[in-house]
Amino acid sequence: MSYLHLTNNQFNPEGLWTKPLARFDPPLAGDLALFDQNGYDLTALEQWYAAVNLTPAIAHREHRRALKAAWFTQPDRIEGAVLNHGLLFERKGYTGEALEQLKRWSQENPLIYKIIKIRPKWGLDFSVDYADRTGNVFEVLHWEYDGFDFEDVEAHKQRLQAKFATIDWDDAATSILRLKDQWHHLDFFAQSDWKCNYFGIIKERFKMVIWS
Repeated sequence: MSYLHLTNNQFNPEGLWTKPLARFDPPLAGDLALFDQNGYDLTALEQWYAAVNLTPAIAHREHRRALKAAWFTQPDRIEGAVLNHGLLFERKGYTGEALEQLKRWSQENPLIYKIIKIRPKWGLDFSVDYADRTGNVFEVLHWEYDGFDFEDVEAHKQRLQAKFATIDWDDAATSILRLKDQWHHLDFFAQSDWKCNYFGIIKERFKMVIWS
């Protein structure tokens, strides 16, 4: 069985925020600390813009916050094929009054160009693990796909969610386990390619640098 539930969550196709912050003093260096140039983690400054543009950031691993929503969910399982995560990610750029505000502040704090140069990005992240009572544990599939073209990412979302929702992941896991000698010795990227070929899906594409 699949045991997966496809949520109704969708991407927001709008990639740019327009509303400025209600403040006049420029942000400090710490407000742009831990900038994530190839992922989706938001700095404090980005989180403030998210809030004022009515897109609250969600807690994501300790200090990290991101624009994310569940793509797939699964009831709690402790063995067999277990969904690690199925998530939709977004990162926004800036235009209008928000962009003009950032440009003004950048004259006092050039680090703000890190925010100004952001390109809107959307991402898919799907991970299923396997564990059994004899000690076998491995990733059945961990597939990530990023892009700056909303239509491209959305098209892959529609294709892959239809496929993922119908796969019997327990059966797929046991089949992959029987083929362990073909993939277990491979490095991270080679294992990913092997599993994408096994499932007949497009290769992963992620960690795309977000600056224009």
